[in-house]
Amino acid sequence: MFTRVFAQTGDPSITITRPQNQVKIENLGQLISAAVGALLIIAALLAFFYLILGGIQWITSGGDKAGMEAARNKITHAIVGLVIVGAAWAIMILVQNFLGVTIIGGTLNFPKPF
Repeated sequence: MFTRVFAQTGDPSITITRPQNQVKIENLGQLISAAVGALLIIAALLAFFYLILGGIQWITSGGDKAGMEAARNKITHAIVGLVIVGAAWAIMILVQNFLGVTIIGGTLNFPKPF
């Protein structure tokens, strides 16, 4: 009725290898480029989340004037935040195109003098 169970034999230790470093930042330009790109993405996500919270607050206000006004202000602030993030991104692209400086999507390469 019962089956036999045998204890494990051999070395019971576990070997954990060190993970490989996938992010290689070789100079300050790469660090600045990565930070600017990450900040723009985080700011856009936060503004979008704030917009959703304003919508939820509007729905759950139940016709209360103060609640609807607070929700409207939250939605307005979120939209202004998204516009500011979009404008910052557009300015970064303009700087890249006009000055020949690569800020987003690579290393921060400054143009060489003539």
